[in-house]
Amino acid sequence: MRTAEIRRRWLEFFEQRGHTVVPSSSLISPDPSTLFVIAGMVPFIPYMLGQQTPPWQRATSVQKCVRTLDIEEVGKTTRHGTFFQMNGNFSFGDYFKEGAVRYAWELVTGSQAEGGYGFDPDSIWVTVYHDDDEAARLWRTIAGLPEERIQRRGKKDNYWHTGQPGPAGPCSEIYVDRGPAYGADGGPVVDEDRFLEIWNLVFMQYAIDQVRAKDDFEVVGDLAQRNIDTGMGLERVAYLLQGVDNLYEIDEVFPVIATAQEMTGKRYGADQGDDVRMRVVADHVRSSLMLIGDGITPSNEGRGYVLRRLLRRSVRAMRLLGVDEPALPTLLPVSKDAMGESYPDLVSDFDRISRIAYAEEEAFRRTLVAGTTILDTAVTQVKTAGGSTLGGEQAFALHDTYGFPIDLTLEMAAEQGLTVDEQGFRDLMTAQRERARADAKAKKGGQAGTTVYRELLDAGVTEFTGYTELTTPSTVRGLLRGGEQVTAAVEGETVDVVLERTPFYAESGGQDSDAGVITADGARLEVLDVQRPVKGLVVHTVKVASGEITGGAEVLAQVDPEWRLGARQAHSGTHVVHAALREVLGPQALQSGSYNKPGYLRLDFSWHEALSASARSEVEEVTNRAIRQDLGVAWQYMTLPEAKEWGAIALFGETYDDQVRVVEIGGPWSRELCGGTHVDHSSQIGLVALTSESSVGSGSRRVEAVVGIEAFHHLARERALVSALTDALKVRPEELPDRVAGVVARLREAEKELAALRQAQLLAGAATLAEGAARVGPARVVAHTAGAVASVDDLRTLALDVRGRLGEEAAVVAVAGVAKDRPVVLVATNAAARDAGLRAGQLARAAAQVLGGGGGGKDDVAQGGGTDTGAIPAALDAVRSAVGGA
Repeated sequence: MRTAEIRRRWLEFFEQRGHTVVPSSSLISPDPSTLFVIAGMVPFIPYMLGQQTPPWQRATSVQKCVRTLDIEEVGKTTRHGTFFQMNGNFSFGDYFKEGAVRYAWELVTGSQAEGGYGFDPDSIWVTVYHDDDEAARLWRTIAGLPEERIQRRGKKDNYWHTGQPGPAGPCSEIYVDRGPAYGADGGPVVDEDRFLEIWNLVFMQYAIDQVRAKDDFEVVGDLAQRNIDTGMGLERVAYLLQGVDNLYEIDEVFPVIATAQEMTGKRYGADQGDDVRMRVVADHVRSSLMLIGDGITPSNEGRGYVLRRLLRRSVRAMRLLGVDEPALPTLLPVSKDAMGESYPDLVSDFDRISRIAYAEEEAFRRTLVAGTTILDTAVTQVKTAGGSTLGGEQAFALHDTYGFPIDLTLEMAAEQGLTVDEQGFRDLMTAQRERARADAKAKKGGQAGTTVYRELLDAGVTEFTGYTELTTPSTVRGLLRGGEQVTAAVEGETVDVVLERTPFYAESGGQDSDAGVITADGARLEVLDVQRPVKGLVVHTVKVASGEITGGAEVLAQVDPEWRLGARQAHSGTHVVHAALREVLGPQALQSGSYNKPGYLRLDFSWHEALSASARSEVEEVTNRAIRQDLGVAWQYMTLPEAKEWGAIALFGETYDDQVRVVEIGGPWSRELCGGTHVDHSSQIGLVALTSESSVGSGSRRVEAVVGIEAFHHLARERALVSALTDALKVRPEELPDRVAGVVARLREAEKELAALRQAQLLAGAATLAEGAARVGPARVVAHTAGAVASVDDLRTLALDVRGRLGEEAAVVAVAGVAKDRPVVLVATNAAARDAGLRAGQLARAAAQVLGGGGGGKDDVAQGGGTDTGAIPAALDAVRSAVGGA
């Protein structure tokens, strides 16, 4: 049975039993504390916690999930994978344990002819939480399972939660006995390879917090209603029903392995190391396909970094399998074909997906070249110094700067007979992660833990009034300082304020938060920031400018009208620029991220190359023509499927409720899902001036622009600059480019002449320097201070010229100078000096240490530098001493 058919049967079975089919949400987690959706129930957490009223009592879905905590284990076993699909059925205050058990038994053991999966009832075992007598009884009465096939386990195995504060409860797991060929008898408590878990029925009853481990957490109360959350691993069921041994051999994964066999000439199953690499390729190519499909692009942080790592690990695995040419153009279409039946959007969007993936592979191939050069240099330095271990800081630099995976560094160092200080590398990685965590905690919205927010949210969501008014009477629901609730705050303090109602827009959807004030009897609060740390709750970070504010106080929340006008102009301007890009470049130029605030907008979009000057100019013109046409701006609410059918663009990286707000400018010309604030007519935007266009990663570009009065100021400054230049150069504005080009050309010629004169002046003394070489130990030495020089190249030219004049006798030339206010030393040795054990790199390092810096290079020519220009004479003495001690 094909995986897509297993998926179809699941949805059809539960739809026939009153469940609403809910499409899979994006892989991007709605929870800011996690990168990806890691379980099928994640999109339903607000309903389980009672934070939102579910639009249905019963639901079913097949949710896309990604877990990357054990990415290093992928391929080493057949159990680990990053992307997977979780079949789920959910009840929100409707049926509970009995219904969940009954539905599961019907679907698992029902005949395939009647829409079931057809597992032999005698092969089914289940586990229940150790004191869940009710669940055990239901398995006996509904399924007729004997007591010995109902096993009881503790919290580690049969109590489910996401690993984060939230809903939780005891669970019951369903296992299939694969037979004695796979392990010992005795049920799941004896062998979970033979007895394979396929379905987990979670009886959600409690809210938990302070999660320290899977079996170590605090139950903080009952959920508002009892819920059912089940999860069936689609891939596991697929390999059982397809008669293969593991997830890598199912129909949605194995075609990539088969293609890798063709490309490499290697046979899967013949060599354990090659098998691991092929599994890495199959898993990572599929995961990358799905992540890019959901709008994630490679980058050096967050989700983009995970994607980059997956793509580069797959490319590297193919390299180790002997494939040096680009691999993704062959492998990615195979994965698309395998997954396309279940996810048709992958087929229709493959042009964009493939461009991003192929660009990242090409970038990594260049990285391999650059990183290999750096690694070779580092290896040479270690060997020259008589060492056998590449330092952790060097391995970390390769990883952090060049994207070199540590395992690639280990492999390539080993090929040259060196080990790597792995512990030093991992210590630096740990330090970097800790800095990142500290930065994340310091970011907006990270002031308090989820418990205090949940307590405030229990009183209801914050009502946002800002679409229709800028001033709203309200009540202080809570005050927070340092993540803890307080009763009052006085003048000079900065605190977080939660209101019952607010006109302040919380930063989201690319739009910056509003500015303004909150006033109460005798108190004035300046609003510094507004965030939604949890869905439904608006938190205002304020500074108490005067008076005292207390919990429960009646207040007046007032948005700065000038700020809001600028924010509306910038956000509507972002939509117009996006529509202009799509009109000029084509529909594939889709927005992938944005940020806007009064007077400024930034928009990232999918595109594979820099915009030409003419394309950029055309985008700007289309934008401003649309503004001049005074297009109407309107918005309305509808369901997400209705919005997509209407042609509204759902932007990548955003998560949406079932009811969405669609903003249109000029009707279908610009129609997007958006919760931001907007102008009423496009002419109110005023003016948009593009200020820059740049790359922000493989397959992604960024345009920046100023908006409204800021655009006018920008153009006024440019006009003043042009006026100043025309006055200075005595030309008309239209003649300015040619005149500036002529001035620049003459300046370059003058610089060339000056460089030639400087070099001639330096070299004029080369013969005298050579004649004055002094005998030091085994070599003749020239140690010379050249004074101020344009660049280190001048020193290199002089040192090589002097070395050439010293003949074949052992000679060392050290020339020092000051380039760009920093001391530099250049050391050159001839063949006879090197035979005598004198290495330019070692001598340059000796000089650089005196200068307060570092140095190195090849044995024949090397350079060093530092910060102390006054130490140049001592640095040259250090070279003489090193030569004399050889």
